[in-house]
Amino acid sequence: MPPIVLVVPREAAGARLDRFLAQTLSAMEAGPSRSELQRWIEHGGVTVDGVVKKAGDKLREGAKIAVEPEPPAPTDAIAQDGIDFEIVYMDDAVLVIDKPAGLVVHPARGHASGTLVNGLLARGVFDPPDGEEEIEERPSVTTKASRASSPDHVPPSGPPDLDRSRPGIVHRLDKGTSGLMVVARHPRAREHLKAQFQVHSIEREYVAIARADVREATTHATLHGRDPRDRLKFSSKVKTGKRAVTHVRPLEHFGADGLATLVSCRLETGRTHQIRVHLADAKAPILGDALYGKPAKHPILREAAEALRGHPALHARVLGFVHPMTGNTMRFESEPPPDFQLALTILRAIP
Repeated sequence: MPPIVLVVPREAAGARLDRFLAQTLSAMEAGPSRSELQRWIEHGGVTVDGVVKKAGDKLREGAKIAVEPEPPAPTDAIAQDGIDFEIVYMDDAVLVIDKPAGLVVHPARGHASGTLVNGLLARGVFDPPDGEEEIEERPSVTTKASRASSPDHVPPSGPPDLDRSRPGIVHRLDKGTSGLMVVARHPRAREHLKAQFQVHSIEREYVAIARADVREATTHATLHGRDPRDRLKFSSKVKTGKRAVTHVRPLEHFGADGLATLVSCRLETGRTHQIRVHLADAKAPILGDALYGKPAKHPILREAAEALRGHPALHARVLGFVHPMTGNTMRFESEPPPDFQLALTILRAIP
C-alpha cells in the first residue's frame, strides 16, 4: 500500500487519531484492518504535522496526517500437516470448518502446535488464489524460525500483536466443543466478521445434552466473569462482569424421571464457556463436562458420558453470517459427531 496523506476536517476535530484513521481508511479498497493500523501507529509509521503520535492523541482541524504502511506482520504459528478437520465451505475471503472435539483453535500457552491454525497454515488457506500475486491484506505465513535465520529480520518494537498467533480467527470454540467456525482468509474479511460478532448479528445455535429435566424454553441473561473461587472457571454469579445471554429450549427428553435433556442453545453473546456456565449455574450441567459438573452416578448416564471420550456433549450446529465481501447471507448446519450420536443412542434406552 502506498503512503497516505490526510487532512483533518472540521467535523473530526477532537477525535482520537486511531479512531479517525480506522473510520477513514476502512472505506478504501483493500484498506488496512484496525490491528494493522494499531501496529503502524505503535511502530511510528503515523505522524501528525511531522510528529509521531500515539493512538489516543486528539486531532485538530487542518492537521496533516501522514501514514506509512508496513508489510503485514508475519505469523508466529508454524504450518503443520496431519491436523484433522473438515472444510465445509471456502472462497477467496472466508472458510467455514467443522472442528472436531479435542482440537485447540490457536497456539497459546501449553499449545504451541497441533492447533487448528497450524493445520490451516499447512493447507495454504491464507495463500493468495492461484494466478494472483501476494497482496498486502493477506497475512504472511513466514514462520518464527525462518525469520530468525534471515539477516534482514528486525524484531518489531512495542507489545506483541496477538493476531500473529491466530491469523484469520474471529471466534473460538472450546477445545472440547465440536462444530462450525468461520475463519477469515485476509484481514479485511476478518474486520467485517469481527464487527458482526461485536453487534451480535451472527447466528449461532448449539446442541447440548443437559443432565437435568429441562421442560421449558428459558433465556439466561446474566453477568459473566471469572469465578472468584476457581480461576479456571467462569461464573454467572458475579457482581461485575460482561453481559451474557443464552436462549435455551428443550428438544428431547430422556427417561421418565427427566434424567437428561437434549437442548438447543442460541447465543446472543459469546463469552468464554458461556453455555457451559449458564447450564451449570441453572443446575443442568452438560454431560461429560468435568470442569462444571460432577461425575454421573446413574449407570446409563455414566455410559453415555464415557461414549464422549472425555469432552462435553456440546456441538455448534448452526452458523450464519453476512459474507464480508459480497453481502450475501450465508448459513451452514452440521450434525453432531458420531460420539455425540452414540451418547444420544445410549440415553434413548433409558426406560
